[in-house]
Amino acid sequence: MADTKKRSLDSDNGTESGPEKKLATGDGDGKNTKKPVADPGSEAGSMLAGFQTEKIMRESSREKNIFIHGKMGSGPNEGQDAVLILEKTPFREDSLAELFKTSELKLQMRNDIYSTYHMHPPAHLNDIKATVVCPATEKHIKKYQSQELFLIQESGEDYRNITLPYIQEQSFSVQWVYNILEKKAEADRIVFEDPDPQNGFVLLPDFKWDQKQLDDLYLIAICHQREIKSLRDLTREHLPLLQNIQQQGQEAIMKRYSVPSCRLRVYLHYQPSYYHLHVHFTVLGYEAPGCGVERAHLLSDVIQNLQTDTQHYRTRTLTYPLRADDALLHKLREAGRF
Repeated sequence: MADTKKRSLDSDNGTESGPEKKLATGDGDGKNTKKPVADPGSEAGSMLAGFQTEKIMRESSREKNIFIHGKMGSGPNEGQDAVLILEKTPFREDSLAELFKTSELKLQMRNDIYSTYHMHPPAHLNDIKATVVCPATEKHIKKYQSQELFLIQESGEDYRNITLPYIQEQSFSVQWVYNILEKKAEADRIVFEDPDPQNGFVLLPDFKWDQKQLDDLYLIAICHQREIKSLRDLTREHLPLLQNIQQQGQEAIMKRYSVPSCRLRVYLHYQPSYYHLHVHFTVLGYEAPGCGVERAHLLSDVIQNLQTDTQHYRTRTLTYPLRADDALLHKLREAGRF
């Protein structure tokens, strides 16, 4: 919540990251300005040449990623603070035969039936995705640092008296969302759209998903209505919108990717990473960032709860994690709620 433009990336701390620039894959997430790059590989190399590491902020052997604070060594942002995120890309089933045939193996250990090797694949089968945030502000740097998490229990009254005024006071920007809805950015990435202004939405891949395999399928549905900030705003009048997103989103994914609804996890976040209603579609088996019980609310459950009680999400206590440096956490502490 500390950043004004966030989107999914951080799996370890329960937060999501924003429209940073992807270099290694050439896809771009397009949440700022998306410019075509003729040779993304050379651009990445030139931008990172001379990158000066200041601090390793966080790394995860499980997630195969590392977050680095440093300064750009060349290019238009030379000398400016930057956050560099390096992630190993997933294995692709269609490249396994070539991987086995062309990789070099070096024996490390053999014991009875067990052998361990270092495997050196060719460069084009050993991708690393690099995400660069530059110029990085102090907020960006704090956001990616490893921090303690605190579990918050927010009542409906807490939301009205503390959280909502905080959101309004901060004026978090969602202009990049409007750019998508208005086809000013990422129009070529839209998988499906229902243009209805009340119940319509656009469906597009989340920027983490490289769309090369279905094991980590991840799409986002963004509704056309602009006044719905989060789960807290939903009432029974929004059921046609939610049911439409569920039905048409699942049908579009089945049509495009042949993944049936019974293999999809469809959910909303609370707290959301940006304050414009959106729904996550991920494939079961993929531990997507933020899909844990402390943050994710299944869309089917949301629909059923609103059918039972129109004020359900305006009155009930909702639980979610906040980082130690989150300004909302400080507001809740000042009010004696934590």
